[in-house]
Amino acid sequence: MNMLRLQYQVKILARALLGVSRSGFYAQRNRPLSLRSKVDAVLKPMILKAHKEERSTYGSTRIQQELAEQEVYVGQDRIHRLRKELGLRCIQNRKFKATPNSAHDLPVALNLLDQKFEVDGPGKVYGTDITYIHTDEGWLYLVGVKDFGSMVIIGYAMGSRMIKELV
Repeated sequence: MNMLRLQYQVKILARALLGVSRSGFYAQRNRPLSLRSKVDAVLKPMILKAHKEERSTYGSTRIQQELAEQEVYVGQDRIHRLRKELGLRCIQNRKFKATPNSAHDLPVALNLLDQKFEVDGPGKVYGTDITYIHTDEGWLYLVGVKDFGSMVIIGYAMGSRMIKELV
C-alpha cells in the first residue's frame, strides 16, 4: 500500500484492501519496528554469512547449529522463514544417474570364473568393470581392468558415452 500510495489515493487503496483503514495505514507508518523485526534484522546478515561460508550447502538445521556455536540461539522455523525472505536455497546434490537398460539383444560375455577367484599367478585372469563419475564437465564413464593374480589395476579408460569401444 505504501508503494501504491504514490499512484492512488490512500482512501481508494484502503477501500480496495478490505480490513485496512486510512488511520491504520498512517499509524503503521509512524510505528517503531517491533522487537521481532529488530532481531530479524540482526539475524539476517548472520544467516547470510553462514550460508556463504558453507558454500550454500547448509539448511536450517545446520545453520542453527552454526549460530549456536556463536552462542546465538534461534529456532529452526525462524531460520527457515528468514532464509526464505532472503531467497536462500541449498545447492541440491544431483540425482543418482540410472544405468542403461540391460534388457538388450547384444551379446553378453560368459562368467567363466563363477565367483571362484583363486588364481595361480599374475597375468592369468583379468576382470573388468564399468562405472560412472560426476565431474565438473558432466558424467564420465570409467572402465577398469584388473589382474586378479597381482590385484593391480593394469588399465583404464574414460569416455563420455558407454560404447563397446570404451570397454
